[in-house]
Order: sequence, then structure tokens, then C-alpha cells
Amino acid sequence: MWAELFLTPSDAVTVAVATTGIYWAFVVLVRMLGQRALARMSSTDLATAIALGAVIGRAALGYTPTLGAGLVALPTLFAMQALAGQLRRWTHSSRLLINRPVLIMAGSEVLHENLRRTHVVEDELWPQLRLAGIRHCSEVACVVLEPTGEISVLRRGVALDRRLMAAVHGVEHLPDHLFGHDQ
Repeated sequence: MWAELFLTPSDAVTVAVATTGIYWAFVVLVRMLGQRALARMSSTDLATAIALGAVIGRAALGYTPTLGAGLVALPTLFAMQALAGQLRRWTHSSRLLINRPVLIMAGSEVLHENLRRTHVVEDELWPQLRLAGIRHCSEVACVVLEPTGEISVLRRGVALDRRLMAAVHGVEHLPDHLFGHDQ
């Protein structure tokens, strides 16, 4: 019974290496596919997330998962998450791990190239505008896809602070009149 529950030291190393590899592969894929890869959860996205969990679990734990494998894989995943958190503190590493915010709408103009770049379709944009209380595109100052995958809608009426927009990819598409005169 104990043999079925626990691992040999070499099997434990195998689980730790596999867990580390699958974690970083997942991070790279999410980084390549963009912010929206995990932010929205339609029924299809939920099915994909469940399938991803099954693939990651199988790859990390091996053909026959055991208690020992789980006891090695869990702290390995937490250690990788902690390491990623530490790496994000360094500017150069942060750029590798975190997507920049991206301008997807400048005023009433939809930036189709940035939509394609971030894997967002226009049909995902309209509900976000409605949820923000936008009744007409002329009310929009800008729309930003955030690094978390969420979409921020900023309204016209109050001047934008350039500091809030400094790191946003595509900010050059915003007309100067949306920023205050004193900035």
C-alpha cells in the first residue's frame, strides 16, 4: 500500500521537473496568446480551462497519480508561482512575464490591428462598453486591454492623465485633446 501512495526519490525529482516544465510552458503560452487567454470565461473557455487542468495534472503527476506525486507537485507549483512573483519585480523580467496594457479603442475609433494583436474580437468589445454604461461611441475616451485580460473603459469628459497612459501600447493613437493642457 505504501508503495502505491509514495514515490522513490528519483520519481519525486521527475515529478518536480515535470511540474516545473509544464508551469513555465503554460506561462509562455499564455504570454504568447495574450491577456485574453484566461480572462474571459464563456462555456467554451471553461471547458478549455478544465481540459488544461487535466493536461497539466497528468503531465505533472505522471501516468498513475499518487499521494506522493501530489505532495511534490503542489509545493513545486507554489514555488514556481513565488519565483514568477519575484521575477516580476525586476523590470527586465517583468517585461517577459507580463503583457503590456494595449489600447484597443482611441475615442470612437476601434484599433483593429491591436484587436488582432491581442486576440480580442470586436464582438467582445461591445458588451464591455455596454457594461461600462456607454450608450454611444462618442462617450469613449479610450478602451484598454489590461495585463490581467480585463478591459478598462475610460469616458470622455475629464482629461486623461498621461501618467496613467504612459505604459499603454498604442497610446500614440490618442488625440492630444483627450489629455489636459497642463500635462
